[in-house]
Amino acid sequence: GGRGGGGGLAGSPQLAWRGRLGAAGSSARESLELKDIFIAVKTTRKYHKSRLDLLLQTWISQARGQTFIFTDWEDRELRLKAGDHMINTNCSAVHTRQALCCKMSVEYDKFLESGQKWFCHVDDDNYVNPRTLLHLLSAFSHSQDVYVGRPSLDHPIEAADHVQSDGSKTTVKFWFATGGAGFCISRGLALKMSPWASLGNFISTAERVRLPDDCTIGYIIEGLLEVKLLHSPLFHSHLENLQRLQGESVLQQVTLSYGDPENKHNVVSVGGVFGLQQDPTRFKSVHCLLYPDTIWCPAKKMS
Repeated sequence: GGRGGGGGLAGSPQLAWRGRLGAAGSSARESLELKDIFIAVKTTRKYHKSRLDLLLQTWISQARGQTFIFTDWEDRELRLKAGDHMINTNCSAVHTRQALCCKMSVEYDKFLESGQKWFCHVDDDNYVNPRTLLHLLSAFSHSQDVYVGRPSLDHPIEAADHVQSDGSKTTVKFWFATGGAGFCISRGLALKMSPWASLGNFISTAERVRLPDDCTIGYIIEGLLEVKLLHSPLFHSHLENLQRLQGESVLQQVTLSYGDPENKHNVVSVGGVFGLQQDPTRFKSVHCLLYPDTIWCPAKKMS
C-alpha cells in the first residue's frame, strides 16, 4: 500500500484502525492544506463568553479561515470578532434533539456549499490541533468514503427505524463518533449522505430514528451507507478521563477537551506554562507549547 496507510498515522505506529481501511489504506498520501478543511464549531448563546472567547484566543487564531462558528443567536460582539465565519443558524437555543440536529444540518449544508475537501465537526469545549488534524486527514483521499472519530461507547448502538409501511420495525446496529470529541467526514462520503442529510432531510432522518445529531450521522454512514467508522484514539471528549493525557503526548492529539464545572479536575496534564488558576482548562498552556511565539504566552524560561 501507499505510504502512511493505517500504520504511520499521526506518527504513532501503534494506531490500529478498528474499522477496516479498505481502499483508503492503499491510497497515496494526499497533498492536503489547511484551507481544504472546513471546521465547524457548534456553540450556543450562553457559551459565547465562557467557552468561545478561549477558542478564539487559542486554536481558532491558527485556523481562522477554515473555522466556522455555528450558533443560535445574533451576537454583535462575536460578529465583530468572527465576521461571516459566525453563522447564526436560527435554530432554537434549547438543548433538544431537534435543536442540535437543526445545527448539524446547517453545518452540513454550509460544508457542501464551501467546496472544501473535508468536514470536521467539533464542540465549543474542544481544542483542535490543526497540524495533527492535517496530518491525520492527509493519509486518506477526500474522494473516498472516510468517517473518522472516537466512539464514546465501547459497543455499537441499535436503532429502530420507525418507517415500515406495514407498521413493523426494522433495527440497525452501528457505531457513531461522539460529537463531543470531534469527527471528520470526507467530501466523497458527505455527497453520498445527501439524500438523508441535506436541507431538511437530516432533521427528518433524526426524527425517524429518534436519535441525537452525532448518532444520526453514524446511522446514515454506517447504518444506511454501510461505510465503517474509523475509530481514532486521537480525538477526545469531556466524557473521558483526560488526566491520563500527559506531557508530550498531549501535543500529538487531534482534539482535546475539559470537564464541565462539576468535573473541573478532568483536564489534560500539562505543566510549566500557566497554573490552574490562570488556565483551568489547560488550553492556554497547550497553545503556548504548540505556538510559543504567541504574544500572550510567557517568555521561554532558560532551563
